[in-house]
Amino acid sequence: MAYVIAPPPVAAVAIAGSDDEFPVNRVYCVGRNYADHAREMGHDPDREPPFFFAKAPENLVAASELDGGGDFPYPSQTQDVHHEIELVVALKSGGADIPETQALDHVWGYGVGVDMTRRDLQGEAKKMGRPWDVGKAFDHAAPIGRLHAASDIGHPSQGRVWLEINGELRQEGDLNQLIWNIPETIAYLSGLFTLRAGDLIYSGTPAGVGPVTKGDVLTGRVEGLSGVKVTVT
Repeated sequence: MAYVIAPPPVAAVAIAGSDDEFPVNRVYCVGRNYADHAREMGHDPDREPPFFFAKAPENLVAASELDGGGDFPYPSQTQDVHHEIELVVALKSGGADIPETQALDHVWGYGVGVDMTRRDLQGEAKKMGRPWDVGKAFDHAAPIGRLHAASDIGHPSQGRVWLEINGELRQEGDLNQLIWNIPETIAYLSGLFTLRAGDLIYSGTPAGVGPVTKGDVLTGRVEGLSGVKVTVT
């Protein structure tokens, strides 16, 4: 059997300290998973059930600080693009209805990513009760740094998360401030979807999200991991 068109290339993320790559299946994102960020977006930060949206693997941009970073072309049809720094979880296996106590057994490793958002288009979609795809899942919307194996760094449950623009601190938080921690997130998400090896989870962003402009250089880090560097072009 032959394909009628050439299959698209496999989306993949670089690995720290290796020439190997992590093949990506799907990209899930957790919305409003830090209380201060929920407040700044005008929502009650009480522990309500988590919700999720998706980006496409093709939205990923190789932007490891170790490799000099990557470019984020300012997208069309928007005047208000925001940055959201996040810990990214990479799964080596999956399943449905994964118990919370077994969730970390499915994690291959962790990285640092930025959930770029066309905030004005997202806002319009919210008002009209429409999906967020045009605000979240556009080209180059998911810069990501190199992944680190959990076998090397363990499973971080605390540690500083921050983002600077042109050397000025814009976002700052700690992994221990996640409303839904990583095992809880994996367990809940696996009740909605059958998770698979190669899935990525952008785990949520702390307060301080805001706009970017052409020429800005974004540097984002999570304590214990190599960072992500993005130049807005």
